[in-house]
Amino acid sequence: MQHPRLRTSVAVLAIAATGSTLAALHGCASNPATGGHDLVLTSESKELEMGRQMHQQIMRQYTRYDDEQLQAYVNEVGQRIAAKGDRPNIQYTFTVLDSEEVNAFALPGYVYITRGIMSYLNSEAELVGVMGHEVGHITARHAVRQQTGSTATGVGSMLIGILTGSGDLMNVANMAGSALVSGYGRDMELQADGLGAEYLHRLGYDPQAMIDVVRLLKNQELLEIQEAREEKREPHIYHGVFATHPDNDTRLKEVIAAAGKVDPHETRPDNRSVFLQHINGMPFGPSRAQGVVRGNRFYHADMGVTMAFPSGWAIENLPDKVLGVSAGKDAVLQVSTMAPPQGMEPKEFLTRALSGVRTDKGEPIEANGLQGYTAIANEVALPFGNRGPARYAVMYFNNLAYVFMGATRIGAALPASDPLMLSSIKTFRRLKEREFQLAEPDRIRLIKATADTRIATLAAKSPLPKYASERLRLLNDLYPDKEPKPGDVVKVVD
Repeated sequence: MQHPRLRTSVAVLAIAATGSTLAALHGCASNPATGGHDLVLTSESKELEMGRQMHQQIMRQYTRYDDEQLQAYVNEVGQRIAAKGDRPNIQYTFTVLDSEEVNAFALPGYVYITRGIMSYLNSEAELVGVMGHEVGHITARHAVRQQTGSTATGVGSMLIGILTGSGDLMNVANMAGSALVSGYGRDMELQADGLGAEYLHRLGYDPQAMIDVVRLLKNQELLEIQEAREEKREPHIYHGVFATHPDNDTRLKEVIAAAGKVDPHETRPDNRSVFLQHINGMPFGPSRAQGVVRGNRFYHADMGVTMAFPSGWAIENLPDKVLGVSAGKDAVLQVSTMAPPQGMEPKEFLTRALSGVRTDKGEPIEANGLQGYTAIANEVALPFGNRGPARYAVMYFNNLAYVFMGATRIGAALPASDPLMLSSIKTFRRLKEREFQLAEPDRIRLIKATADTRIATLAAKSPLPKYASERLRLLNDLYPDKEPKPGDVVKVVD
C-alpha cells in the first residue's frame, strides 16, 4: 500500500542528515552560483556524500514512478539544466516520484519531482522552471548553508524525529502541510527562483516561464488552503518564494528580468505539446500501485483487496499504511501489511507481534472467506502520542498478513468505538471481478477544445469528487474563471 507523501523539504532532509552524521568543517567556501563566500560546515565531498546517503533513504521510503519514458524525458531535460548550471562538474540524478503531492525538492546531486506537480505544469519551459529552481538550491549550496544555520540554533535535532517518523501519526499524516515544511526561507527560495530563471534563459527558453510557474502554483495553493480549511486539516502546499512574503512578486520579477538581460546562445519554444504528450495518461491522484479511495472504500487492484472504513471518516493513504481518521479526529483505524513466516497461523503471528503486552478477548475471526485472529491489546503506544488499549487483528490473503489496529484518543472510549471498528475490519475481502475497474486511477487525458467547450461541461463529466471546475481550470492555467479557446489542447480527468 504505497502512497508517497513528501513529508519534508530538502532543508529538513539536509539538517537531519548532517546534524548528527557529518563532521563539522568550519570555514568559508566559495559559492559556485554567486561567486561570493559563505560560512559553511561541510566540504563539497561530504556534501555530495550526504546527498548519496539521503537518496538511499528517500528511495526506500518513496516510490519511483513506473513510467520509463517519462523518467527518461525528465532526466534528459534535467541533465540539460545541470549542464548549463553553475556546478556542471558534479553528477545529477533526476527522479519522478509516484506521489500526488504538489512538490519538488533536492538533495546535493539529486532532484526529485512528483507527478502531482507535473500534472499542473503546461509546458517543458515550466518543467525547466521547477527543476531549475531545485538545481539552483544545489548550485547555491543551500543545503549546507541551511545546515550551518540550523546547527547554530539547534533546529536540526528537533526535526530528526519528524524525518524518521517518530512523531505521532496524526501529525505525520498532515506533515506535507506543516509549518516546518516550507523550503529554505524567503531569501534562498528567491535566489533559487532567480537561478532557475537564469538556467531557463541559458537553455533558450523565455525566463518569464518562471512567473507562469509561480502563478499556477500560487493558484493551486489557494484552492488547497480552501479545501483543507473545509476538511479541518493542514494544507499540503509546495514550498517556495510565493508562500513567504506579500511583496515577493515584485522581487521575483526583478530577479527574472535580470536573468533575461544577457542574450542566450540559442532560443527554443516552450515545447508545450511535447510536454503534454508525456503526461497524457498519467494518474491524477493516487496511482494503481498505491490503491485508490472511492467514497469510504479503499481498493487496491495489484493486491486484489478492498475494505470499507466507517462512513464520514477521512482516509489517508500513507507510504506504509492506510489510515482512517474519525471526523472528530479522536479515533483511528489503520491497516498495514507484512510477510508472515511460512507456516505461521494468524493467532501465533498476532501473539508474537504483541509479545509482552497483556491481551483480552482473543478469538478467531472470519470475514468473506478469509481467516484471521483478533484481540484487545491493553497497553500499547497509540497514534496520538500516548498509551492505552487498542483493537488488533490480522488476516491472511495472498501470502501477506494484513494487520489492523483501531484506537481512540482516550482509552476509556475504545469500548464504545470498538464494534464500529471491528465491523469495518470485517469488510476486508477480495476484489470482485467487476470492482477492478473501480481500483483503476483517474488519469489525465488530452482533448482539443472547440467553440462549444466549457469547463463546467467538462467538470460535470469528470470523476473529480469536489471542486471539479476549479481543479480543471488549475490544470490548464485557466484559474479562476477563464475558458479554453477553440483549438487549445485541454487536460481533462477521466
